[in-house]
Amino acid sequence: MSESIASAPKRWKSLRENSLLLLIALVMAFLIRTFVAEPRYIPSDSMLPTLERGDRLVVEKLSYHFHGPRVGEVVVFSPPDSLQNQGYDSHQAFIKRVIATEGETIAVQDGVVYRNREPLSEPYILEAPHYFLPPLVVPDGQLFVMGDNRNNSNDSHVWGFLPCDHVIGHAVFRFFPLNRWGLV
Repeated sequence: MSESIASAPKRWKSLRENSLLLLIALVMAFLIRTFVAEPRYIPSDSMLPTLERGDRLVVEKLSYHFHGPRVGEVVVFSPPDSLQNQGYDSHQAFIKRVIATEGETIAVQDGVVYRNREPLSEPYILEAPHYFLPPLVVPDGQLFVMGDNRNNSNDSHVWGFLPCDHVIGHAVFRFFPLNRWGLV
């Protein structure tokens, strides 16, 4: 009996240490998810062929504290007011490719996307857009984003410009399914 009494403080110390380690792990996980990176799931076909429905990604958040989104990056964002007015939840996330940044002119004519009057080379799209978009200048603090599945994407050509402060981060790595594992 004296042996079990003597081991009680050791068990209590072990329980405290394990509880502290668990607390530290939870705090670190929260901080990493909030400020560094988080996993995301692709719920639609708007980014085909780059991203497929069901793909799981790592969205990196840290770099946008040092620079804004860049043309060509695939960004995750919360819906702007124009989408929220259509009934989308403010906590819902969208994913699209940055096509133009503030001060740039964007247009879609004859199945070609133009940025600053230059046709874009877009080997990542599913098919050429079947719509017309007159030349528009992207306002300060805004982005023009489009899905890679141009004709099946609820994007800036439908609802307008995306405020930069709505961007959560950019997709950097697909970790599932394993046969499509790799950089985005």
